Amino acid sequence: MVMKESDSALDRGDAAPDFDLPGVDGETRRLDSFDADALLVVFTCNHCPYAQAKFDLLNGLAAEYDDLAVVGINANDADEYPEDSFEAMRERVADGTVAYDAYLRDETAAVAEAYGAVCTPDPFLFARDGDEWRLAYHGRLDDALNPDDEPTECYVREAVEAVLAGESVEVPDRPSRGCSIKWPDD
Repeated sequence: MVMKESDSALDRGDAAPDFDLPGVDGETRRLDSFDADALLVVFTCNHCPYAQAKFDLLNGLAAEYDDLAVVGINANDADEYPEDSFEAMRERVADGTVAYDAYLRDETAAVAEAYGAVCTPDPFLFARDGDEWRLAYHGRLDDALNPDDEPTECYVREAVEAVLAGESVEVPDRPSRGCSIKWPDD
């Protein structure tokens, strides 16, 4: 397991790169598929202990906020990491481990690359700006730096609440921490 910290090329206010990805529910999703005021795109996977430690938090956010869409995107190489295959993703949704608004497969990792994602989890929170999504926060979900740590602060919740209130996010961007994305061979 290689631990990485995120460092995206996207800056606050930048438009979200669009995607066209298959979901485990059989639907293909794009940015305009989500009717919400805030969009949390999290590059994640099934096997990484850092990502696993945040499943409950992300499920809770998806359930708690009606105007927030939580989207998990798995870009890991499923040939090298079969536990991150599309079928394994379906199993995580079927057994309730993952209960986001959408769990998508980025087979080529092109979307992860466009966002500048480097680790799992790597969260990007966007606010709706007309027909576009603009980056409002990119950083840690909370202050628990290791999978077994209990968080005392939930940065993403503060950021989501600011976006939904129409306010600027005062939470500073802190690098997310997790397993490196397992890039598919070219």
